[in-house]
Amino acid sequence: MTDIQIRDETPRDLDAISDLTIAAFANLAISQHTEHYVVAALRAAGALTVSLVAELEGRIVGHIAFSPLGMPDGSAGWFGLGPVSVLPSHQRAGIGTTLIQTGLSRLKSLGARGCCLVGHPQYYPRFGFRNVAGLALPGVPPEAFFALSFDGRYPRGTVCFHDAFRAEGPPAPP
Repeated sequence: MTDIQIRDETPRDLDAISDLTIAAFANLAISQHTEHYVVAALRAAGALTVSLVAELEGRIVGHIAFSPLGMPDGSAGWFGLGPVSVLPSHQRAGIGTTLIQTGLSRLKSLGARGCCLVGHPQYYPRFGFRNVAGLALPGVPPEAFFALSFDGRYPRGTVCFHDAFRAEGPPAPP
């Protein structure tokens, strides 16, 4: 994937991001198929700290979002990863990996303390994410909730993702 370009999203990318997010999750049985609404709601709330697209030959084929988390100890600098989307025709080609690595690097450059996500237990440990005893997200099995500390310290308690993660439809106009 040497021709892949990772860059910040721009306003002209929004429809493509929505379309690719819908396509990426369309056949995922565990999805509620609201991921595109989550991204739109995060954007509308000004809560997309990092929003990157993967572009290949002028076409957007991937997207990743990072937003602030509420941490149990009140500490700032923790972010939620998700959703990460890659067009089905381009999955398993390293685009998701590149988006995740680039996004984590961007978070570190912003002085972030760490990142949490809900995801597949066989995929995320290779990026350094791990299940952390004493750190949880309500309603999520412990084996699917991951954290990655950039300084080696992990808070304890219940993590709170942005309210946008409960979006079930498009955000209301301002």
